Amino acid sequence: MRVGLISSPWVPVPPPAYGGLEDVVDRLARGLVEAGHDVLLAAPGNSCCPVPRIEGMADIARDAPINGDTITEMAHVARAYAAMDDVDVIHDHTIGGPLYRHRPAGIPVVTTNHGPFVPLPNLLFSCIQRDTCVVAVSEHQASTADGVHISRVIHHGVDVDRIPVGAGEGGYAAFLGRMTACKGPREAIEVARLAGVPLKIAAKMREKAEYDYFKAEVEPLLSEDVEYIGELEPAEKFQLLGAAIALLNPIQWAEPFGLVMIEALACGTPVMATSFGSVPELIDDGQTGFVRDEAKDLAPCLLDASTLDRRTCREVAATRFCTARMVADHVDLYTELIERAPKVRKTAFRWIRRSSSTLEVPTRKSEPNSVLPGV
Repeated sequence: MRVGLISSPWVPVPPPAYGGLEDVVDRLARGLVEAGHDVLLAAPGNSCCPVPRIEGMADIARDAPINGDTITEMAHVARAYAAMDDVDVIHDHTIGGPLYRHRPAGIPVVTTNHGPFVPLPNLLFSCIQRDTCVVAVSEHQASTADGVHISRVIHHGVDVDRIPVGAGEGGYAAFLGRMTACKGPREAIEVARLAGVPLKIAAKMREKAEYDYFKAEVEPLLSEDVEYIGELEPAEKFQLLGAAIALLNPIQWAEPFGLVMIEALACGTPVMATSFGSVPELIDDGQTGFVRDEAKDLAPCLLDASTLDRRTCREVAATRFCTARMVADHVDLYTELIERAPKVRKTAFRWIRRSSSTLEVPTRKSEPNSVLPGV
């Protein structure tokens, strides 16, 4: 089938460092191509995902905020939909895109909510549910979608075969995420100190609020055994996770899906996490990690990390959280929607399928001057 994927305008695909949504879109795009499907991707112009992409999309700076203004997002969305008149299904990963009304006729649209279902997003998703299929990323997230019809719950996946297995030889715990209170970096420090285990913190810190939190809550706690090592690129991230005895993930909010947890499992690294959001759905307590209601209760668990089988962590990632499973779940949904869609005339398929190893990637032109009324 021919799948149009719309990523956010805020981070290139794949992301050079932090960018969970864009990581998922990159893996989905590559996985669809590897499974024999065609993909057309709408993403920032300086993306390098090796699938056909739409021309004319704006570049994005590495230090740009991960959520920007509405005008920028809707301009991105309008150009994307205008160039997707010959696909079989459109999968929109933006926030505002599902509300855009000038869509190609007869093409079913899927949207994935990568954030929490709270009152304002719920209101938006309630407005679009009649003609757009809504996907949740965890059962817990779906349970909070008050008034929104959820068509499927599809867990994220990672390219397990491309992630090196680690032995936990570093002797430290790792924290990986954003420098913000909801992710729990301060709590991770407290847990590591209680357990007497060194901690390495890798976190995105580009925006003022992140920097302010770091200065007030984290920097005063840094020491010889608690080190902030900055924001890491993918290879560095997996090296950090693989050498860690455990990932410390004491989140303080109901996170819809913790991508870092399944990345850690793919490295063979068990996860110590608080029981908010999707955590109990992703981590099997006593097998692939330990899950506790209070962060302080993770300290003795951290000392028991060596009792968990790292091979089991890797095997769970390879079966439950692999890209192939994620792609198959999406293809099943796309197929159902295409079969139900009204039959309308489609223009010729004007772009060439390329394998995921292709270096020269064809792009599609959009016509921003004719499709952006009022922008």
